[in-house]
Amino acid sequence: MSEEIAPFQISIPQDHLDDLRQRLAHTRWPGEVPGASWTAGVPLDYLKDLADYWQTKYDWRAHEARLNEFPQFTTVIDEQTVHFLHVRSPEPDALPLILTHGWPGSVVEFMQIIGPLTDPARHGGDPADAFHVVAPSLPGFGFSSPLAAPGWNTNRVARAWAELMNRLGYHRYGAQGGDTGAIVSPELGRVDPAHVLGVHVNNLGTFPSGDPAELVGITEADQARLALMTTWGRDMSGYAIVQSTRPQTISYALTDSPVGQLAWIVEKFKEWTDPAAALPEDAVDRDLILTDVSVYWLTGTAGSAARLYYEDARTWGQAQPRSSVPTGVAVFPNDITIRPLAERDHNLVHWTEFSRGGHFAAMEAPDLLVGDVREFFRKVR
Repeated sequence: MSEEIAPFQISIPQDHLDDLRQRLAHTRWPGEVPGASWTAGVPLDYLKDLADYWQTKYDWRAHEARLNEFPQFTTVIDEQTVHFLHVRSPEPDALPLILTHGWPGSVVEFMQIIGPLTDPARHGGDPADAFHVVAPSLPGFGFSSPLAAPGWNTNRVARAWAELMNRLGYHRYGAQGGDTGAIVSPELGRVDPAHVLGVHVNNLGTFPSGDPAELVGITEADQARLALMTTWGRDMSGYAIVQSTRPQTISYALTDSPVGQLAWIVEKFKEWTDPAAALPEDAVDRDLILTDVSVYWLTGTAGSAARLYYEDARTWGQAQPRSSVPTGVAVFPNDITIRPLAERDHNLVHWTEFSRGGHFAAMEAPDLLVGDVREFFRKVR
C-alpha cells in the first residue's frame, strides 16, 4: 500500500457554484403551521432569508481562499482517501496535536483556533504551549470522500488516525475533539496508548449504565445535564435516528436540494449552540455556518457523512474499556457531560465548566477552548 502524502488545494469548479445558485433560485418552498417557530423545525421565513443570503451575498471563493491558506494534503489509509490540514508551529518543540471534528462539522470548525494553537506567541500566548496541528476530514466527510468501503465506524477512524500520525513521523502526540471527535479522540487513546500522551474533549457524551448508584449525589449542574439528555432523546434526536437507520434514503434529498441540506444542518446550529443566542448566527458567524454547509453541499457528502451514524449505531450503549490515557474535559452550555460518568470511563485529570459557548466550541468560543487545551496539555507534555 502506498504511503504517499500528496499536497492538496480546494478548487471547486465554477459550474458547481453556478448550479448551487440556480438551485437556490428555483427552490420549491413548503408551507408551515403558523406560530410553530423552531419547535417544529427551521421556520420558513428564517430559512428563506438565509438561503437568499447564500445565493446572492455569500462568497465561497473568499472562504475557499481562507481554507487554502492552511497547508492541506491527502493520503490513502486502509484504502480510504484521507484529507487533512497539517499546520506546523514555528516553535521547534511544539507538541503534535490531532483535531477531530464531528457532524455536522468539518475542518471549517478549526479555522479560528489553528493560529493560536500553532503560534501562541503571535496571539498573545506562551510559546511553550505551541502545537503542530493535524486536522483530518473524517472519512466520507468533505474532501475525504467518497467512502471506499463500508465499515468506517469510529474505531476504524481512530486506527486510521494512529496510522496518519505515524506516517507524519509523530510518535508522541495529543488528541482533541468534540462531538464525533469526542468519541474518536478517546478511542485513539485506547488503540494507540503508547503514543497518545493526552486526550482533551468537549461535548463528551456520557450515558448512565442503568446502575442508580452511579448518579447518587450528582451536582445540580449534572442534574440539569441529565434532564437535557432526556429532552434530547425525546425531542432532538430525529436526525440521529434517520442517519443511523436510513442514511441512503435521506442522502437523496440532501444531495439534490441545497435548501434541504441547509435546513438539516442549520437546525443543529440553533439547537446546540449557546442557549443565550436567539439565532444560529448570534452564536456563530453566518458566513462560517454557510462555509461549513457549503463543504457538505459542494462535495456531495451528506449521505456518506451520515453513514458514520449507521456504522456506529450497532455499538451504541455498549460499555467501552476505561481509557488509561490522561483526559481533560471542557463542558460548555448544552453539553450533556456528567462528571461521575466521565470519571467512570476516562482517566480524568482535568475538568472545566464554562458559562459561555456551546456544542460548536471552536467556532463559538475559540478563546475559551484554546485556553483550556493549553492548560490541560501543560499537565501532560
